[in-house]
Amino acid sequence: MKAVELKNGIYWVGAIDWAVRDFHGYETPRGTTYNNYLIMDDEITLLDTVKHDFADTTVKNIRSIADPSKIKHMVVNHIENDHATSLDRIMELAIGATIYITGKGKKGLEKFFDISKWTIKTVKTGDTLNIGKRTLLFLETPMLHWPDSMMTYIKEEKVLISQDGFGQHIASAVRFDDEFVTCASMAELEDAVVDYYANILMPFGQIIKTKLAEIRKLGLEIEMIAPDHGIVWRNPRKVVQMYTDMAGGRAELCASIIYDTMWHSTEQMTTPMIQGIKDEGIECKVIKLRATPMSVAIKEFWKARGCLIGSPTLNNILYPTVAQFLTHLRGLRPKNRIVGAFGSYGWGGGAVKEAYEEFKKMGLETFEPGLQILYKPSLEDETKCYDFGREFAKKVKEYNRKFEEEAS
Repeated sequence: MKAVELKNGIYWVGAIDWAVRDFHGYETPRGTTYNNYLIMDDEITLLDTVKHDFADTTVKNIRSIADPSKIKHMVVNHIENDHATSLDRIMELAIGATIYITGKGKKGLEKFFDISKWTIKTVKTGDTLNIGKRTLLFLETPMLHWPDSMMTYIKEEKVLISQDGFGQHIASAVRFDDEFVTCASMAELEDAVVDYYANILMPFGQIIKTKLAEIRKLGLEIEMIAPDHGIVWRNPRKVVQMYTDMAGGRAELCASIIYDTMWHSTEQMTTPMIQGIKDEGIECKVIKLRATPMSVAIKEFWKARGCLIGSPTLNNILYPTVAQFLTHLRGLRPKNRIVGAFGSYGWGGGAVKEAYEEFKKMGLETFEPGLQILYKPSLEDETKCYDFGREFAKKVKEYNRKFEEEAS
């Protein structure tokens, strides 16, 4: 893809990765983009680079707009490999350019490159850089989602270069949200936003709330949000509201069942549970872990107010795929969700008990007691499963009502 003008001399000069399906363990069925931006002004400025595999692509796009040797300023918003590993290639061309980066970013950059030959200026929130007709304002965003992270606001154009915030893993021939929803749908774009948030930014909800409040306090008007992955937001209000809601812990009034099974007994328990949940007026989505990418399971957990985790007992503990899921989930530090557990066992139980131990480590609201079935569920057991699902749905509605009252 060639360079695309976003607004008045501000260009997307990034790369589209149509083929990537595993992004450091995160399933990316839609592919992704590595976005970086060139500002044509009295002093030409480049914001971010791209993954090293695509260095030639970004150099070609930059050359279509300007001679890279004329780049005066290089802003590094984030040093993660997918954004900064072609920095050395850019600096070989932009000889004499000054790098602007946070203090922690500079320390991290030393681990990737020999920075002794580069001119580097560290910046903090509120610092500005005048490049001619435009002024750049730097906003530190530590742990969104690395310690070095920052965003850059172009004052005169009211454009926020938002680094990994507000991004999505989408490879598309179009660059803007309004174009994407014409050729695809708003539902697909929203799903990509939730997927990205759930798998990457879920642990940082409170930080996101603080940063959104900081932006409002600074009085920054934002007409466009340009993230480092995915679609550029010409209509940013939608995604800002989504982030406000997600950071505040809002979820859909629905349930998910996430499980795995050994000889189908645990799987058979899910059928009457689903009916019980549905008969209580709650929609339910079911995810079998061995048939589903981990990132999809995480997303579906995050979308629902309540989740039931199902696991057979193997060697007195959780089934391996369920244990892996709960370990991954614990690292994401979910909040404002209610959970319960169920499963089948043979000569000895243990999986359900261990699941509740994991829930308590996460500090989640729990629906207790869990439900265990010996071997294959009988007709009587199926009734127990139905009742378990129905009672869980009641608790989900009650928990959601309480959350909404406290949030309002």
